[in-house]
Amino acid sequence: MKTRTWLALLSIYIIWGSTYLAILFVVTTIPPFISAGIRFLIAGGILYIWRRLAQDPMPTRIQWRSAAIIGLLLMVGGNGLLAWSEQLIPSGVAALLIGSVPFWLVLIEALRPGGTKPTWLSILGLVIGFAGIVILIGPAEFTGGAMQFDMIGILVCLLAAFFWSFGSIYSRTADLPKSALMMTGMEMLSGSIGLFILATLTGEWQHFSIAATSQKSLYGLIYLIMFGSLIGFVSYAWLLRNAPVSLVATYAYVNPLVAILLGSLLANEALTPRIVIAAAVIIGSVALINTSRKVKVIQKDEPAGVVAD
Repeated sequence: MKTRTWLALLSIYIIWGSTYLAILFVVTTIPPFISAGIRFLIAGGILYIWRRLAQDPMPTRIQWRSAAIIGLLLMVGGNGLLAWSEQLIPSGVAALLIGSVPFWLVLIEALRPGGTKPTWLSILGLVIGFAGIVILIGPAEFTGGAMQFDMIGILVCLLAAFFWSFGSIYSRTADLPKSALMMTGMEMLSGSIGLFILATLTGEWQHFSIAATSQKSLYGLIYLIMFGSLIGFVSYAWLLRNAPVSLVATYAYVNPLVAILLGSLLANEALTPRIVIAAAVIIGSVALINTSRKVKVIQKDEPAGVVAD
């Protein structure tokens, strides 16, 4: 494998896996919707200006509409709700729940008109995956553990995974620019507007003070902008065009492992046997679903798509 491919893979493994911890640090003193809005406004602006200077065509009004819909689903519904949920649940647990994105992708794709029906391997992966979520958040008397997580945080995080999945499915047929970086920049800019509106509606601006922002939150936000949004997304866009889809898809079960490890080491998050078992079950189910998709692609002899986390 080429060195550039390995470097790009390592960047999405480590960087995207570490963004959960960075979000945890950010939301301690910067409200979640405001912080996510700032993140995507700056990163999206950089990507958009960069691609326009590189002579990418000016997006059409229809392309802006498509990017706005996707930006609202991915950046607001996906990342915004994820950031909000990390006020209530550990970053490692959030990463595991976001790891359910492949489950939602299979379900949404199966239910939409003209969608692809799941194979028996995908169905088995879904059952195993949701069993893992039950192990993670289920009643103590069934799981044998005493630790309970905030159910509102859990539900909001699962909702974030659903919105990300729905937006990803929609993006496959939407009218968007050919440049993946231009498209990503437009989605980030559109999403940032939605996040700022949501921050206003929820009263976050009244509780936000620049003077009260901690250095840890500020550094976390800079990390999310520079590494999570720019380097991570650029690496992912490059990989989609230059590496096998089955290889790129491995990020979906590497990221939660990185997030759990970093949360335990750097944020003193509990790493209990219950979390370890749930992680093994959920990540194993994701691997099974990805394997079933790969087998189906080989049988049909056609390329498959994968979406970012």
